[in-house]
Amino acid sequence: MDPYQATIFRRSPYKSKVTLRGKLVVVLQGQVKNRGLELIVQPSRVICKNQVHELILTEQSAYPGDLVNDILYLGFVEFENGGVLVTGDKLLIGGREIGHVCGFDETHMPNHLNIVLHGPIARGETELLIGQDVVFEGGELGSIHAARYHV
Repeated sequence: MDPYQATIFRRSPYKSKVTLRGKLVVVLQGQVKNRGLELIVQPSRVICKNQVHELILTEQSAYPGDLVNDILYLGFVEFENGGVLVTGDKLLIGGREIGHVCGFDETHMPNHLNIVLHGPIARGETELLIGQDVVFEGGELGSIHAARYHV
């Protein structure tokens, strides 16, 4: 039984967590309409040190379990530490805020996870560079999309 789908949590189980840090190792380009990313229902994923995962941006308001269509490919990040990513976490690349985690797509697993972010596409269209710092800061740990999970 998935505790999120079963609405076991009346509030977020996350009290505090470490900031995840990494470096941009691939810069992607391209915008796709009707991509059909299927966000998994879980609002969090464990990230292991040295893993490489893909960053995808959408302007669509999306939550775990949703289908995301219009996207912009950002790049791939190699994580310098392990931790947990949670929906609502803020993404900064090179010190600039890009968006907030809205969910995860496992299309390419076990190769890599698609980390899907909500934010203005224009933020992602600025010049990204190999080696830029990537930081995921904890979002509102008390919420985790309360409307969807009754937390």
